[in-house]
Amino acid sequence: MTILADLLSTVFERRGRGPAAKPDGRSLPELAAALMGASAETEGLSLARQILDRYEFLDEAGRAAFFAHLAGQMDIDPQAVRASLDAYEDGRGAGAYRAFLAAAEPPRQELIRRLNQVPGATHRLVEMRADLLRLARKRPELGALDQDLRHLFRSWFNRGFLVSRPITWDSPASVLEKIIAYEAVHAIQSWDDLRLRLAPSDRRCFAFFHPAMPEEPLIFVEVALTRGIPGSIQALLDDDRAAQSAAEADTAVFYSISNCQEGLAGISFGNFLIKQVAADLAAALPGLKTFVTLSPIPGLMRWIAAEGLEADPADAEAMRILAARYLLGARREDGKPADPVARFHLGNGALVHAVHGGADISANGMAQSGGAMVNYLYDLARVTPNHEAYAQRGEIAATPAVRALAARPPHQDTTSRAREKTDG
Repeated sequence: MTILADLLSTVFERRGRGPAAKPDGRSLPELAAALMGASAETEGLSLARQILDRYEFLDEAGRAAFFAHLAGQMDIDPQAVRASLDAYEDGRGAGAYRAFLAAAEPPRQELIRRLNQVPGATHRLVEMRADLLRLARKRPELGALDQDLRHLFRSWFNRGFLVSRPITWDSPASVLEKIIAYEAVHAIQSWDDLRLRLAPSDRRCFAFFHPAMPEEPLIFVEVALTRGIPGSIQALLDDDRAAQSAAEADTAVFYSISNCQEGLAGISFGNFLIKQVAADLAAALPGLKTFVTLSPIPGLMRWIAAEGLEADPADAEAMRILAARYLLGARREDGKPADPVARFHLGNGALVHAVHGGADISANGMAQSGGAMVNYLYDLARVTPNHEAYAQRGEIAATPAVRALAARPPHQDTTSRAREKTDG
């Protein structure tokens, strides 16, 4: 019973932030220095809590000044790094290597670790990085500090610590509210709208959570169970559609995936989540044979404008051709696809399966992609070779139909159809 009581005490302590620390008049840089020098656990926790509490009451300028202190005054000492590296090259001993590691790690990394000892601190540090990312856009000198936070978060939020949980209509209201707030692809307009995405037998939602943030989803994916591969998000989310039995479905459609924490930008979860959900659904519903997305193409209209091409969103076939050309041919300077959603799914080992025009006629869908959407196919037997070909050689896996579509002039079909009508 004592062990159980201690465990429950720890769990409930981590869910909250604990009592506010009593300020002692020192500045944040002074408190940071004191925390780095603290040897007693109680003193360290008190100092860490003071820093986190004080940070929350800082204005924009105050937070920028705090970040500037961490970036400038708690950076590595280049001379110490050079000297320790020279010593390691001479001796290659464990002591020399340990000294090099100590010199190469900036003190602010250890400060962040010590801050994280406070119950509830992990989420507060994630929120702190969200502030840093916003401020660093105009302050490049903060970039190294962000790299340190990203380095630590990649360790703290690695796949081994993540817990996959289904989100259902019976999930806690606090979690459901966050699903509504964080949905980034197809806005959830109301609780009734959310119910239609969670309650029917042919709908699923899954999220990753972290033990240190048990009520904060990190990322979630919404899934529709269908017969056949859909080509319209409006049809998929139609309020009046008839739900079908999950046992009758042969296709799982990942139609929305949303990151929830701005402070975890650059920490990849989506590739793990989609593959985990696909494997779980395949085990639970043996009738599922196909796993695809119905994805937006957010960069399409910008690319069309930049290329000086003509685009008529009302011409669904012309938009399909332009979308195929964009997905297979448009590249960034680093050689990767220009479209961010394409980079994500192709990097996961998916292939471009089909392109649809008139698939998202919402205001946002028309503005971003002229209504076009794309299916990325997750063939569980092919995701690894597809990923390797993409990562090593920049190859984009696509069906012959999509490649043929990309090779056609955008107005070939519309011109032909107009001629046929005239001839008829």
